[in-house]
Amino acid sequence: MKMLLQGAAFAAALALSTGAALAADAVKIGVVTTLSGPAGYLGEDIRDGFLLAVKLEGGTLGGVPVNVLVEDDTLDPGKGKQIAERMLKQENAKIVTGTVFSNVLLAIAPTVTGAGAFMISPNAGPSQLAGKGCDKNLFVASWQNDTLHEAAGKYATDAGYKRMVILAPNYAAGRDSLTGFKRYYKGEVVEVYTKLNQSDFAAEMARIRDEKPDAIYQAHPGGPGISFAKQYVQAGLMKTIPMVVPLPGIDDRILRALGEDAAGIISTSQWNLDLDNPANKRFVAEFQKAYGRVPTDYASQAYDTAHLVASALKAVAGDMTRTDAFRAALMKADFAAVRGKFKFGHNHFPIQDVYLRRVEKTADGKIVNRTIGTVFKDHGDAYAGDCKM
Repeated sequence: MKMLLQGAAFAAALALSTGAALAADAVKIGVVTTLSGPAGYLGEDIRDGFLLAVKLEGGTLGGVPVNVLVEDDTLDPGKGKQIAERMLKQENAKIVTGTVFSNVLLAIAPTVTGAGAFMISPNAGPSQLAGKGCDKNLFVASWQNDTLHEAAGKYATDAGYKRMVILAPNYAAGRDSLTGFKRYYKGEVVEVYTKLNQSDFAAEMARIRDEKPDAIYQAHPGGPGISFAKQYVQAGLMKTIPMVVPLPGIDDRILRALGEDAAGIISTSQWNLDLDNPANKRFVAEFQKAYGRVPTDYASQAYDTAHLVASALKAVAGDMTRTDAFRAALMKADFAAVRGKFKFGHNHFPIQDVYLRRVEKTADGKIVNRTIGTVFKDHGDAYAGDCKM
């Protein structure tokens, strides 16, 4: 709790400093994210990762003064849309980012792009916006929702699992996740959808026990992910039925909540703490220094998003009336991503490597996600062909 409070205090102080102390012509960036409820730590890490990049540039991005406005959407699409509308109309925000959940992004994105502003998602990447619903002013800096799950499906096939129970929350990203998994998994599946923000998974544990699968795949982020994994361990299922997850299903917070019980969990990811590149090493060190905790993937994506924005602001010298030039600079993605190789497809969704990780105990007793291989190289999404940009 103390670390969380310290992180929140740092973020609040930085948000104030990037507002009151800057010139009137600073570029305003709206961060609409989920800061409350069981999934609130996801938004905290997105906020903190983005603000860290601003801090390290002395209150600027790409040398351009920025005013970062942060608000909590409470995982309510309607509220998120209202916040975005206010930021656009009253604050004259030119860039909106921060979205954690796909249902919120689906509500916000048309409002932002319809106003001629730029929507840059640091996490949510729903299929609806990758294909026919793509937009010239919408960019997703994380992944298309299906892609990490496609990698998991390929791994599960290669591992020889013939029958699996696959579970996810019943909302846009959850449905995308299981669709992606099934696209590359060649075995039999028992498909189970749970409620968004569900905390009691007793019925699901009983179902898994009765089905006796070779393994399970579950894609529950945030608080529900912690609850699911803990209950899976308590039910004794971890000892007999392997668990495969996407990166958000075993982020650092979930890992710490499980401890040694997480050993052996396999996950797929476009990023990890141990990626050996200068940008990632600096990010991890500076995040821990600023907030007193290890960053999650959400923080890494927000940090990359900030640097993506910085590269485009630098290209137009902060002149947001040069929308075509700003858009072209975003598409170029001329920055050092903490994940390594990064570029956009023509639908403004990432093309990137997807890694395989395993939870292991180190020689000094720490429980970590260790990168053990690469599932896909230069992997795009399945919907880009329907995007007519």
